[in-house]
Amino acid sequence: MLKGNKSSSLMAACVLCRQVARFRSLPIWRKGLTQAKHIHIKSEDDINDQQENNKENKPQEGYKLRYDPSSYSTNSANSHHQTDNEEEQCLVAHGPSFCQQGNRYSVSCSRQSSSSKSKLRRLNFNKLPEPEIPFVLPAQKKPVPPTAKVDSRAFLKCRPKYASMTLDLTQQPRYIDWPEVLLLLQQASLLKGKMKPSDVSHFLVEVSKLHPDNLPLLHRNQSFVLLLQYSVEHLQLFSQLQLLEVLQSFVWLKIPPSYYVLEAFESELSHRAYQMSLHQLLFAADLWRCMKRLVPQFLQQVFKLICPNLGQIGVPELIHLLYIMGEGRHCPKDLIHPLEQRLMRDLHQLHPEEIGTVCLGLFKSQSPISEHAVTRLVDRALCCVTEMSDFALVNVMKYLRFSYRFHRKWLEAMEQEVPQRVHGMSVQGLMHMALTCSSLHYHNSNILNAIAERIPPLVPHCRSKDSCKLLWAYGSLGFLPSQSPTFFPSLIEGLRQRKAEFQRYPEHLLTGLLGLAFISQFPEDLVALALSPEFISLALKNTNLDLKKDLFSLDSAVALEMPQWMGPKLTSELREEVADMLWKFALSSICQKPEVLEAESSLQDLLGGEQFVWKRMILPHTRSIDLEIHLDSTGQPIPVNPPPLEQNSSVVPSNQDWKKLKTGVTVTDELFEKLINVKSPSNSSPSSPGPVSPFRLSPDESGSLFDSVLDLTSGIPKPQTITAECLLQDYKHSVKVAVQVTHKNHFCSQSQHLLGLHAMKRRHLKISGYRVVELHHNEWLQMLRKSKAEKLGYLHCKIYNCL
Repeated sequence: MLKGNKSSSLMAACVLCRQVARFRSLPIWRKGLTQAKHIHIKSEDDINDQQENNKENKPQEGYKLRYDPSSYSTNSANSHHQTDNEEEQCLVAHGPSFCQQGNRYSVSCSRQSSSSKSKLRRLNFNKLPEPEIPFVLPAQKKPVPPTAKVDSRAFLKCRPKYASMTLDLTQQPRYIDWPEVLLLLQQASLLKGKMKPSDVSHFLVEVSKLHPDNLPLLHRNQSFVLLLQYSVEHLQLFSQLQLLEVLQSFVWLKIPPSYYVLEAFESELSHRAYQMSLHQLLFAADLWRCMKRLVPQFLQQVFKLICPNLGQIGVPELIHLLYIMGEGRHCPKDLIHPLEQRLMRDLHQLHPEEIGTVCLGLFKSQSPISEHAVTRLVDRALCCVTEMSDFALVNVMKYLRFSYRFHRKWLEAMEQEVPQRVHGMSVQGLMHMALTCSSLHYHNSNILNAIAERIPPLVPHCRSKDSCKLLWAYGSLGFLPSQSPTFFPSLIEGLRQRKAEFQRYPEHLLTGLLGLAFISQFPEDLVALALSPEFISLALKNTNLDLKKDLFSLDSAVALEMPQWMGPKLTSELREEVADMLWKFALSSICQKPEVLEAESSLQDLLGGEQFVWKRMILPHTRSIDLEIHLDSTGQPIPVNPPPLEQNSSVVPSNQDWKKLKTGVTVTDELFEKLINVKSPSNSSPSSPGPVSPFRLSPDESGSLFDSVLDLTSGIPKPQTITAECLLQDYKHSVKVAVQVTHKNHFCSQSQHLLGLHAMKRRHLKISGYRVVELHHNEWLQMLRKSKAEKLGYLHCKIYNCL
């Protein structure tokens, strides 16, 4: 008896194999179809009972993925690719100054919510939802076509084995005419409630062969909508292959990704995941990708099942898994390390396009791997860089941007590759190239000039996002308008043509305008739009991004560089709120850095006390601090009076009796020789007081005293009794000095070229009447290891050389 049942089951499986073979684009799982332990074909009643029992059952703890490399199809030579008109959007928009945003899922299903009856009660079956209408410029009647076609699935051409777990979008079944489809729909209507699951899947598969030009007619057909209704009613009765066949038919039918039917199918597949083989899981995930629908619930089950079996899968499965991870915008944290180990093991086997797919998957899923792994991955890409497509090349750059890894040899290769490829690259690819250079602080004239030359004729194809990020990248790297006369004007004009997009994405306008502000460019109409009360209100409603700091920086830059500005401005309340927020952050981070604390302390010793050095944000909109000091016309330090609100703050030094301060230090002969060559303003005056007996320091680290001594404050007259009248007179003629402790991240990589924000700060300090003294990070970090005398000598030279 048992033997007969087994034979019947095997025969049914064979019949099903022959039926499925008609659909040439559906992958074939040979052993999965022929072995009864993998697929059990039962009566509809038995299947129904089994599904009802599965409602209460969770995946078994000891579940093993059914994976057999020998079951791969090896005779498929068809190409597998998809041509996307728009390159994938990146999640990391800005450079290091901006936070990278994580993925957010809005779809949440439960087993109960997939019930067909509850769906039918609350949903309208009159017709499918209308497809979204793309944004159209006012002067256009249809969207601008892309500049270059991007094959985001080119990696599928690398190995025939991808055919068993992906859908070849170039191999749609033979088209049938509209009358044929109407006849099929009429037959389905006649069957109505008598239809079996196999009938529903058969009708949907056949109808999906309709020519794409006639799909709008089909979507409005009531009989077709009823057929979709039947698919939901029979959802739990479908076999695994019927379920995948129906899902595949939805791809060809271009069912909108938000349509309720897909929500029901996702929920059903999620609960069946532990019954499916590895290739069935990956194939289902690929179908969701082809429909451009995020399915977090289903992917969660896929990752859960694959994680403990990751070591068993082959290279094609690994690459495809990374691709699915990226398109799903998520990777579980506990899967990242095993993935990295698995990837490093087979890195040498990867084809050029597969490397690009790996980088894109890691980038989109926001998956950080170790620095060593990133370096090895890019090293592998470098070995075949000339064989990589533009799309794969850009993907490697994206992941370098995400991981902030400065790979010198790769970037040097880009110096050669980008100018050669630039005329064939898409707008989005060019934008990502520039944005990565900006994030890595890599100012390379060959790359930047090549992109800048190519962009102006492509501006009509640029989204506002592309234009604004290009402006940000070039402004950050200090690329001046004189270097490419048409680059900035063309992008600015492109923004004017796409003002409507900023109602949905206000952050893009602020990104572009800040990039322009870095290089002192202020298109007044766009600035007026960004600072208008309506736009500010819109920007502040954005819960995903905090745009207050960007508004504050733009408003302050306009106030300093455009004194004639009569347009809208931020309210004083908002300005004070943001300034206070930035100062609190600076107190907890920048102000506590050892190099800043040492500079503050040494300046206090040099000038005579805490009251002569004020650590504060002179220009809060530049998001950094300075050490402010005031000197009179003879070089004498003047006490810095903080605003009344700051005097009681714990960060403001208390007054100290300067009569008790040490007024001199001993220095080495070498330092003395350096200092006597510096002409101090006080020494040039005939009334300059003579040297004062030095105050000798305790022995240095070597235990010896310096023989030669110099009073570093001999050129600074001793403070006398100060009256309010004297102070007022001194401040009228004082020199305001802003001492900056710079960091390597303030400059372009391996150069003294300031990045956009910090170049703007220098410019704004000079406009505000300050003389800037830079304690360069290379110099000051070395001074931290030297004696106090040498630090004071270094600071003395720096400050009095600026007078």
